[in-house]
Amino acid sequence: MGSNLCEHCTAACCNHVALPIDVPDTRRDFDDIRWYLMHTDVTVFVEDGDWYIQFATPCRNLEPDNRCGIYETRPKICREYKAGECDYEGGAHDYEHLFTRPEHIEAYTAQWEKKRRSKRAQAKRKPAARSSHVASSPYRAWL
Repeated sequence: MGSNLCEHCTAACCNHVALPIDVPDTRRDFDDIRWYLMHTDVTVFVEDGDWYIQFATPCRNLEPDNRCGIYETRPKICREYKAGECDYEGGAHDYEHLFTRPEHIEAYTAQWEKKRRSKRAQAKRKPAARSSHVASSPYRAWL
């Protein structure tokens, strides 16, 4: 007889909260993320271009056997979670970026600022596009 994933559940999905955050685009935004990462059990990650803050904290309704203590009345977000999305089966996440310490976001910010300065410098070096538009007028033939 086969088994289902719930029989092997480690409750990975019930041991954290991940919420989307705005994509940082200023030095202040990156400094705010650095502050988040100064807190214990907080990480920030990027997945499919979207930024998230994650708090490693177990659900209050998680039983010692990793089963939900309020399964019949669990929140809608839990009901919508499908077995195919299970962290147990999924293994390691394929994050674009994972920041677990302030030093990680500081290094990323330095690279981000370097790219931004380079783009600005390139934009300043480009000559302004000249218009090839010649004004036309019914009176042009008289000139």
